[in-house]
Amino acid sequence: MELPRLTGALRSFSNVTRQDEYTVDSSDLMTKRSKLKEYYCQTELTWNDLTHFVENVAQNEHQVVSENLRTLLKAARQLVGIEHEQETVESAAVFLFKTFHDKDHVGHEETKAVKQMFGPFPSSAATTACNAVYRIASNFSEEELQKLLCANEPAGQNSHVHFGKTIKFSFDSFVLEPSEELPLNWQTDNQKDFSLDYIKYLNNNQGDFKNGSTDSSDLKSSNKVDGSFLRQEVDSYIIRTLQDSSDRPMTDDLYGTLFEMLASTKSDDELQNELFELLGPEGFELIEKVLQHRSAIVENALTHSTDLKLRYLQDASKKCLGGNAQPIYGCQVTVRSEQEKQLLKQYRREEKRQAKREKKDEGEISGDGLQNFDPKELRLQRELALQNARIAPILTRQHDYERIKYPHVYDSKSEAKQSPAFVAGAKIYLSEDVERENNKVHEQVVIPATQSMPIGIQEKLIDIKNLDEIGQLVFKGMKQLNRIQSLVFETAYNTNENMLICAPTGAGKTNIAMLTVLHEIRQHIQQGMIRKDEFKIVYVAPMKALAAEMTNYFSKRLEPLGILVKELTGDMQLTKGEILRTQMLVTTPEKWDVVTRKSVGDVALSQIVRLLILDEVHLLHEDRGPVLESLVARTLRQTFIGIKASNKMQQLHDMEEVCYEKVLMQLKEGHQVMVFVHARNSTVRTAMVLQEMAKNQGDIMYFLPNQSADYGLAAKQIQKSRNKQLRELFPDGFGIHHAGMLRQDRTLVENCFSRGHIKVLVCTATLAWGVNLPAHAVIIKGTQIYDAKRGSFVDLGILDVMQIFGRAGRPQFDKFGEGTIITSHDKLSHYLTLLTQQNPIESQFLARLADNLNAEIALGTVTNVEEAVKWLSYTYLYVRSRANPLAYGINYKACQMDPGLEKYRRDQVIEAGRKLDKAKMVRFEERTGYFSVTDLGRTASHYYIQYNTIETFNELFEAHKTEADIFALVSKAEEFEQIKVREEEMEELLQLLDDYCQLPVAGGAENTYGKVNILLQTYIGHGELDSFSLISDTAYVAQNAARIVRALFEIALRRRWPAMTYRLLNLCKIIDRRLWGWCNPLRQFSILPGHVLAKLEEKKLTIDKMKDMRKDEIGHMLHHVNIGLKVKQCVHEIPSVALEASIQPITRTVLRVRLTITPDFKWHDQTHGSVGEPWWIWVEDPVNDHIYHSEYFLLQKKQVLSKEPQLLVFTIPIFEPLPSQYYIRAVSDRWLGAEAVCIINFQHLILPERHPPHTELLDLQPLPITALGNREYEALYKFTHFNPIQTQIFHTLYHTDCNVLLGAPTGSGKTVAAELAIFRLFNKYPTSKAVYIAPLKALVRERIEDWKVRITEKLGKNVVELTGDVTPDMKAIAKADLIVTTPEKWDGISRSWQNRSYVQKVSIIIIDEIHLLGDERGPVLEVIVSRTSFISSHTDSPVRIVGLSTALANAKDLADWLGIRQNGLFNFRPSVRPVPLEVHIHGFPGQHYCPRMASMNKPTFQAIRSHSPSKPVLIFVSSRRQTRLTALDLIAFLAAEDDPKQWLHMDEREMSDIIDMVRDSNLKLTLAFGIGLHHAGLHERDRKHVEELFVNCKIQILIATSTLAWGVNFPAHLVIVKGTEFYDGKTRRYVDFAITDVLQMMGRAGRPQFDDQGKAVILVHDVKKDFYKKFLYEPFPVESSLLEVLSDHLNAEISAGTISSKQDAMDYITWTYFFRRLIMNPSYYNLDDINHDIMNKYLSNLVEKSLADLECSYCISVGEDNRSLQSLDLGRIASYYYLKHQTMRMFRSQMKADCSVKDLLSVLTDATEYADLPVRHNEDQLNSDLAKHLPLEVNPHSFDSANTKAHLLLQAHFCRAALPCPDYATDTKSVLDQAIRICQDQSDEQEEVMNVTGVWIKVLWEDGLAEDNKGMQEGFCS
Repeated sequence: MELPRLTGALRSFSNVTRQDEYTVDSSDLMTKRSKLKEYYCQTELTWNDLTHFVENVAQNEHQVVSENLRTLLKAARQLVGIEHEQETVESAAVFLFKTFHDKDHVGHEETKAVKQMFGPFPSSAATTACNAVYRIASNFSEEELQKLLCANEPAGQNSHVHFGKTIKFSFDSFVLEPSEELPLNWQTDNQKDFSLDYIKYLNNNQGDFKNGSTDSSDLKSSNKVDGSFLRQEVDSYIIRTLQDSSDRPMTDDLYGTLFEMLASTKSDDELQNELFELLGPEGFELIEKVLQHRSAIVENALTHSTDLKLRYLQDASKKCLGGNAQPIYGCQVTVRSEQEKQLLKQYRREEKRQAKREKKDEGEISGDGLQNFDPKELRLQRELALQNARIAPILTRQHDYERIKYPHVYDSKSEAKQSPAFVAGAKIYLSEDVERENNKVHEQVVIPATQSMPIGIQEKLIDIKNLDEIGQLVFKGMKQLNRIQSLVFETAYNTNENMLICAPTGAGKTNIAMLTVLHEIRQHIQQGMIRKDEFKIVYVAPMKALAAEMTNYFSKRLEPLGILVKELTGDMQLTKGEILRTQMLVTTPEKWDVVTRKSVGDVALSQIVRLLILDEVHLLHEDRGPVLESLVARTLRQTFIGIKASNKMQQLHDMEEVCYEKVLMQLKEGHQVMVFVHARNSTVRTAMVLQEMAKNQGDIMYFLPNQSADYGLAAKQIQKSRNKQLRELFPDGFGIHHAGMLRQDRTLVENCFSRGHIKVLVCTATLAWGVNLPAHAVIIKGTQIYDAKRGSFVDLGILDVMQIFGRAGRPQFDKFGEGTIITSHDKLSHYLTLLTQQNPIESQFLARLADNLNAEIALGTVTNVEEAVKWLSYTYLYVRSRANPLAYGINYKACQMDPGLEKYRRDQVIEAGRKLDKAKMVRFEERTGYFSVTDLGRTASHYYIQYNTIETFNELFEAHKTEADIFALVSKAEEFEQIKVREEEMEELLQLLDDYCQLPVAGGAENTYGKVNILLQTYIGHGELDSFSLISDTAYVAQNAARIVRALFEIALRRRWPAMTYRLLNLCKIIDRRLWGWCNPLRQFSILPGHVLAKLEEKKLTIDKMKDMRKDEIGHMLHHVNIGLKVKQCVHEIPSVALEASIQPITRTVLRVRLTITPDFKWHDQTHGSVGEPWWIWVEDPVNDHIYHSEYFLLQKKQVLSKEPQLLVFTIPIFEPLPSQYYIRAVSDRWLGAEAVCIINFQHLILPERHPPHTELLDLQPLPITALGNREYEALYKFTHFNPIQTQIFHTLYHTDCNVLLGAPTGSGKTVAAELAIFRLFNKYPTSKAVYIAPLKALVRERIEDWKVRITEKLGKNVVELTGDVTPDMKAIAKADLIVTTPEKWDGISRSWQNRSYVQKVSIIIIDEIHLLGDERGPVLEVIVSRTSFISSHTDSPVRIVGLSTALANAKDLADWLGIRQNGLFNFRPSVRPVPLEVHIHGFPGQHYCPRMASMNKPTFQAIRSHSPSKPVLIFVSSRRQTRLTALDLIAFLAAEDDPKQWLHMDEREMSDIIDMVRDSNLKLTLAFGIGLHHAGLHERDRKHVEELFVNCKIQILIATSTLAWGVNFPAHLVIVKGTEFYDGKTRRYVDFAITDVLQMMGRAGRPQFDDQGKAVILVHDVKKDFYKKFLYEPFPVESSLLEVLSDHLNAEISAGTISSKQDAMDYITWTYFFRRLIMNPSYYNLDDINHDIMNKYLSNLVEKSLADLECSYCISVGEDNRSLQSLDLGRIASYYYLKHQTMRMFRSQMKADCSVKDLLSVLTDATEYADLPVRHNEDQLNSDLAKHLPLEVNPHSFDSANTKAHLLLQAHFCRAALPCPDYATDTKSVLDQAIRICQDQSDEQEEVMNVTGVWIKVLWEDGLAEDNKGMQEGFCS
């Protein structure tokens, strides 16, 4: 036996205080309830009794009876409705059994009974039930049946009333809160058999009690009652029941408590309850005795002891003064009864007497009631107290967490604390005017509507007319804001403060949100225009239905401002473009989480969000869950009704009765009513039951709608509806509404209800969330709803209750609304408690910490434990764990030691990190604390997969699994853990297994994973379900399975398992489309009828077959001629592509694949959308079962419409011996049956020769510069010794004339090598010229600037620049000693070498970066070298060629072609650098470029921190836009650091002076943080500033586009290549940088004079990581690109007279590098064999084809002998002006004598030369905007074309129109460069067009488009 619990009674009536900390057995209350339930169940027939009873039948009958029982249950389910839980159905079945057990048919009486219980019912169900019961009953005799029914009848005949039967639940002093249990004292082991079971006690003591009194012999008669009676009874009670208890109460304490209770003013009945709570069942005897002799005990005791009397009076008066006897209402007036006043007086008198007596007997202790003094005992007590104090906490409350007092916050607890009546720990109670009604059916609590507070003097409502123009526009139709809105107006509308608005439903929070939206918009107005691209507003709504409502609301309100509002939820996906164009997104928490995790669309999305509105933020509390806004603040009259019946069926029946009463009551008062139920079919059932009751009880007239004018119209519309029940219910004034109805029916019902044609609307909770449709009264019928997520029935959340109640009361008509909730009696106190208690919102974050941490690591925001600990401090968990540490398992000691909870957070992070590491989702290096994400972790984050599920996958997922295995694996995911298998579902599940499961189900129907599998397959097969719980579960399973299978697909793809990847992608589509893979793909079209599809499958007609058939053939085969056309259309709409692959071996282990994808289907917007069709493409090796390359490919709509082939180029590995074949597979991401396969055959593949080894770097003594033997030369260098590479090549370059090829890594000092060769020329051949060819103008400029100082000024030699920008006159060139030029310019000049003597005087050509031969511009270099060799062979003056390049793989071929012997070839390894280089390559996932770039920003920042915290850093990006975005992100990361200006190494004031001189606004911002930007779009002066600052180490970071790698020699300690792709305007896709470009960028790492080591960090798309790993360490072979432009180069040679016959052309080709490589790597150039004949044939075809092209372009003519060649005028013009032959052909066909300016401009800009003009990402939009401001129209569908862009830029130049961005200024310059050449060509070609430019100017002038003639001429003819 344990101690009595400290009850409400004890706390109220004694000075025994409640302990602060105690542990409670939480199951105690539940146990009590279940026992009570069992007791009730014993008193009536239950389903279990029935099933046990029928087990007694004979063995052979057993199966039949079981079958009948199942039939009975099915019938009961039909009658009750499928949405109820099993217990209700069983209860209904028992009712049916009782009703029909002695009947063989359904008679009138039975019908009446069933109707009364169930309402309107299908007669078939009743008949079925009757028959089943009859068959069951026929197996038993009448006596057996009677015995079964009677045995369970309630024993109502017993007339005597047991003692204690009148105990009634008292509400006065007990908290109505089942969740907080009453405290128990410490339990000990010997209390195990203790029980509070009252029934058991009653039965055990049945003999002792007779008619409420015990045997007289056991009782002491009242005359024996004296002063010690009570003490003796208490002693004997303690000895009898509590003697073994270690912590039993003292006799005095218990005695005092009992005495106070007996002396109180309560009645015996009330005391009975409290005493029972105090003493438990064992105290029955004592309770009985003390109550019997209550008055005598009190009287005797008071006369017996003055001390006791004093103590009683003291306590009684204390109670009067401030005890916790009554509920606290917060009132400040003390009310005392007359009796209390008397007690107080008596107490004071006794106190005085006692004081006198003490004076008199000083030193003596008198009085019978006092104990004798015992020093030993006192010492013991003292020691015990000290011992207890040692283990008790010093501080029982935490004081360091101060609660901030906010000015506008109403806090009910702090309000109560202000009142004098507040007692610590007291509850807030329901108000005094609560009405209670208690009858046998139900208990009802009515809370009246509260009065709103009067408006204060300070309060002013804001008038809309006083707002600015925007506010008035948006709030049109409103007069003023309400009180709450007016209170927050200033903060919301005029500041950027963060706000938390807590107000009741219906307080107008949406308009407050609108105020903040308007404030945000107002901040982005410039010159009366809203800058819509500068901001995004995100509104997060808790449910999809609410998101839709909010989207409509905000769209309508913001329409006048032109602000676009779009919904972004699971139902409403938006394309990237739509997201960019939208200013306000309304979304759900999960969707926004996913969007910010994956950064769909642009990186800028989450950065551009300026306002985030979280609706229902209190959802923090549950899974998404509840919160409590105190409803008391609402003008709402609330009624809570608890139905008492314990029998579920009876409960349901009573609920309907009560619901009807309430509905009728409201209708009689003339109000409309909404009844909310929790399942779709319940709406119809409830409406029909109410309708039936109204008719039976003659109340139907109250329900009938008013016959107003528009009623007839509404009735007609309803009668047209396809919803039968709606048509039947409407005439009687009833309506139904749920999500399963058609949209038009729902709208119709909403309209009818709002117009008053429907009096009673029965609906589901979606109406409360999704549609704002108020009524005066709202009734919630039942509070049990099925939650698929938890897999069970749960209580309706308070959030839903509040939302539904929020619909009560129409603001414009009603003073208050009425909300009624009808629940079961045991839930009544639960809902009342939720009302009276404002629970703090606790965080639920810990449960999902591992998953959320993984998401942050995957996103890159958290990379180590420190950052994770910091990240946790931003969570609500951190706020709450400091405020309420115990709830999160943190003890007070820990809080005191560590107030910031740093250790707690670190422990949580480390534990989560270990879990993730174990699941292989992250790599967690515990020693360093660093996290790095894995592919698995990324996949889990993107698809919202829990880490337990990933652990399951790690264990069970393998490369070779069947579809059935995959389904079994998916079913075991943690996401389905809570789905339960119920006994009552088994039969249906087994049926579904037979009917719909196409794959074997592991585990069968009895396991959870088996059930999930069955439901998933049923969902795919469109199976029909009966059970409500199964319908909900199926929806939940389908929703999650699709996600999980997608994740598995990504995992398989990353693990490179081809078969599994293919299988999973198909399964993804099977779930999405709900269609098995073996069905006909045409089932994906909803427009084709089912019977047609069935016939197609029967005839086995495949898509390919049908493509070849005519529509009438298909029609005849299907016996339906007209359907043939529709089928044929669908066949052509199924996405289909043709694949064609060509392969080129690059090395013996790497193949380049060029894959051409041609769309082969018809685009239809309804079928395919308006963007594109996504495909997955991968290359698989069937033998090794491995994927070598995979990528996601989007086939754009316009590409499909134009049937334009798409080219993909990628590399794959190859192994020797050669495999027989690889497959390239293209599979549609969305369509079943849409796939293509292309086979790569290696039969005729010839691998290139192995490359010779590199030149070894010799260990030589560094050569001093004095070796030059010339003081002038020596003075040019600042160093004293040449580096090892320069030392090794010095002799060959400086002392011989042989040709040299130097292959060495960037940064090896190759420029010095070039100078050595030039000095050799100056020494030996002073009259000759040197030519230095650099690939870029920027490089030429760099050399010129350097050599102008060193060679011109110091050596006195003439250096001339020769580029497109600078063309000196002939004299200057003739005088030059050194010409620095670009390949194209030198090619143009040397074409006419015969006429140009200075070309013949050239003795040395130095070609820098000769490895660019393999590049697009490579053919020009190739031609220059070929021509040089040709010239020197014809002029007998040898020309020395020096080639400088990076390390090469096939240097030998290049050397052979350049005529270099062994002594001139130096090809060092890539690793031979003066400064060693350390390279890190990181892969990043993601199909979309922009978000992938964004995900690289944090790693970039970290790379700087770890590799180069204070040394210079170069970051290369692909575009100007990326320079800006990268810089802004880095600044954002800096802001979180202690020193945000750590990268600025100069005085801030100096920097601000420089910033004032800078033009570019972005550069102004970044320079302040020590970050420079460098790209072609900057102004020349800005660029110079940046270069100077970086070179002088004033700024540490320089972010540049890739051109800087070539253009400027800026070495840095660390180079970061952020992304290796750029946007190619021609193909409209992102393509890879050439490997040489990446090497060039890396080469900038390591500064020879400062660093011992350089560092390079390459951030690449993860699929390309392997490729870069290979070629960044292994040199890349150089192949020729001459083939593509051979015709133009042949034309130049024919014009120059070098080639005059076809044989000459053949000979010319043999001079080229192409010819060398053709022999070495024939397969690369599509040559199958290298024997003489095949080679000859190949080259002859090549020459023939090229010459034929030139002939078609009218550039050459072939002689009659078919051998000789002659150049024509157009050919010569093309060669002279360096134009392509295609341009000449176009000019000839398009230019006419009468061309208008518009035509001429079109002809000019259609030139092939403009095809290379870059069209960057999203520039099509800029071109479209620019075109609107220009006079001449262009084709509106070609804004992404380079030629159209050239057209627009020229127009803009003539019109002096403003250009949209700096890039366009640079582009205009290059367009003008080309334009002059092309125009000169045009005028040469067609002399009759007098002067093209003159005509343009004239016409433009006449049109008034030019500002002045002179300006125009300058503009164009410059």
